[in-house]
Amino acid sequence: MHKFFVPENNINDSIAIITGDDVKHIYKVLRLKIGDKININNCIGKEFLGEIKTIDKTMITCNIIENININNESNINIHLYQGLPKAVKMELITQKATELGVMSVTPVITERVIVKNELSESKKIERWNKIALEACKQSKRTIIPEVKNIIKFNDFLKEVEDFDLVVVPYENEKNQGIRNMIGSLEGKQIKTIAIMVGPEGGFEEEEIKKLKEIGAYIVTLGPRILRTETAGFVCSSLLMYELGDIGGEI
Repeated sequence: MHKFFVPENNINDSIAIITGDDVKHIYKVLRLKIGDKININNCIGKEFLGEIKTIDKTMITCNIIENININNESNINIHLYQGLPKAVKMELITQKATELGVMSVTPVITERVIVKNELSESKKIERWNKIALEACKQSKRTIIPEVKNIIKFNDFLKEVEDFDLVVVPYENEKNQGIRNMIGSLEGKQIKTIAIMVGPEGGFEEEEIKKLKEIGAYIVTLGPRILRTETAGFVCSSLLMYELGDIGGEI
């Protein structure tokens, strides 16, 4: 069944109103008709079963039939902090991080990030959030992850102080992997995790030193050097396999 995210203020006890790009997608692409059933999410995690009541070119109304008790979110909240790469790579990172279940993506300006125009980069946030929304629909997420505003590395250090775990994949780390790190955390409750991925040029040694000072775990993802757009996926997947819901219950 198709799922659509509808702002909470467009939903009351019995009616949901769909506007914007989804309208054309519903009647022209999916060719849904009056009486067809759809899933409706209120953008903050609550879901409903809806039945299409009216269709026109600007608005679709749906009767709310019942609440749906569903939650496709992971039991751990992973927040990806990504050393700002080229725009196309950031689009891929946003899309795949959303599919994996990451709760937010924050671009970070580190020493080796080259920013020609920071204002121009910030304007891309809206597009990245749209990509997150589309990936959310495809992967049937319950909560839409947010692509946050670009921050500087020192602001990142302050922002993650309250996280249960901060993990940093680093190509020069040779000994400590994800599994070994998880083993060292036995007995510690882990609910919130920040992953900090370096940019295309990697981290400066001084940045790694500062990360260690705040208690971040510097880990290897294996003997092969991964691109910046790959490292976050691999690290997130391994953490969710060890601590979360990837891999199922078997």
